Amino acid sequence: MSRIVVLGAGVCGLASAMMLARDGHDVLVLERNPARVPDTPDEAWTRWERQGVTQFRLAHFLLPAGRAVLETELPETIASLSAAGAARISQMANMPPTLADRAARAGDERFVTLTARRPVLEQVVAALAQQHTGLKVRRGVAVTGVTSKSRGTTPHITGVRLDSSEEISADLVVDAMGRRSRLPQWLRQLGARPVHEESEDSGFTYYQRTFRSDDGTLPEIIAPIGSPIGTIFLVTLPADNGTWAVVIATSSGDQPLKRLRDPRVWTSVIDACPLHRHWLDGEPITGVEAMGGLIDQRRRFAPGGEPVATGIAAVADAWACTNPSLGRGMTYGLRHAQRLRDTVREHLQDPDAFARAWDQVTETELRPFYEDTVAENRLRREEIDALRRGVAPPKPDSRTARFLAAVPHDPDVFRTYLETRAGLATIRDVVSRPALMERIAQLNFPAPVPLPGPNRSQLLELIANGTAERVTGMTGYRV
Repeated sequence: MSRIVVLGAGVCGLASAMMLARDGHDVLVLERNPARVPDTPDEAWTRWERQGVTQFRLAHFLLPAGRAVLETELPETIASLSAAGAARISQMANMPPTLADRAARAGDERFVTLTARRPVLEQVVAALAQQHTGLKVRRGVAVTGVTSKSRGTTPHITGVRLDSSEEISADLVVDAMGRRSRLPQWLRQLGARPVHEESEDSGFTYYQRTFRSDDGTLPEIIAPIGSPIGTIFLVTLPADNGTWAVVIATSSGDQPLKRLRDPRVWTSVIDACPLHRHWLDGEPITGVEAMGGLIDQRRRFAPGGEPVATGIAAVADAWACTNPSLGRGMTYGLRHAQRLRDTVREHLQDPDAFARAWDQVTETELRPFYEDTVAENRLRREEIDALRRGVAPPKPDSRTARFLAAVPHDPDVFRTYLETRAGLATIRDVVSRPALMERIAQLNFPAPVPLPGPNRSQLLELIANGTAERVTGMTGYRV
């Protein structure tokens, strides 16, 4: 079999490596960070330093589609995550109160996931990778460039060069170095044509706190995991061992809301949201942690279908990354890793055919999810900005609007909506289904009503004073 070098020992890099090693390839993973893998999940949370991983201790959620990839390809990770205390969650628990038919159905299992804090997930995957046959992980190794068989506009990559001047040969180099990958620069140094890159500021800032319960139980899910409430967006994420994260997302330009760094102010905002305040009923195990400067970014290594180099494959965030409010990054990275394994099976022996096939797989299967995420984030950002200015917010296109209006009232439409939240389909996919849209057209559903919580003036009062009257009463369910 072939020699494959994977750059980066994050979850998606290691998942790629294990899937490839399982096919009999000789796989070497090179990781810049020298820290050893902790022995336990608790040690991973308290002591493991993963420099360069922006969200390592911030909110994390594995979507059901990601769980399905692990269950199919790396089932030992599911067993180990369960043993480590990961929470088994069904998105069907998020059923709107307006649905009369609440009976379980065949197929509802596709909305089940197993989720944990990111350090716990990464510790489980890294520990399994260290024991995997045909796979070696070297930590504390800095890669400074790639080697090539030829220079010019389409070089063929033959391996990597380390800061020690050591060169390691490979039949394929897999870039799993994340959004800050230097592979495009390394290719330019060889004379390759530029990698296509598009990037924009997501426009969001996140203020998060992590909690733990005394008895290992998790808060009841009675509102969408991602809940738009006026000019903020709440995210409530169950995790492992009775822990969970609560996030307030804001527009990055909303200066008054920067006071959310103050735990008193942050708490008062959550407490003013009737369907979310019970997520405060635990022991805080972190302060309020802020994260901003996030980008939506996509690269294409074969612009126009013409590879800029052969012998390489960018996977997960090294290909594309998005603002994390929808929790899709890890899930799509795992799906990308799965399809990388498939493409290697079919085309590795022909470098040009492999480069073209990998570009086609990425563009046709993964890019629609990237574009769907970016479009949804833009619409939400524009809605927040309009509400801040006191003007009518923009509306989604008419098909999407009709679809979203039906979600709280029809069990079939609700399950279809969950497909988009589980990472199984895009909004564009589902509103293009003729039978679904014909069904919706025959029914007359009211527009979704907002989730209860502070309006703009109430929010600013909370931000200014840290206290305000509680907003009471459940006025509806908005997806």
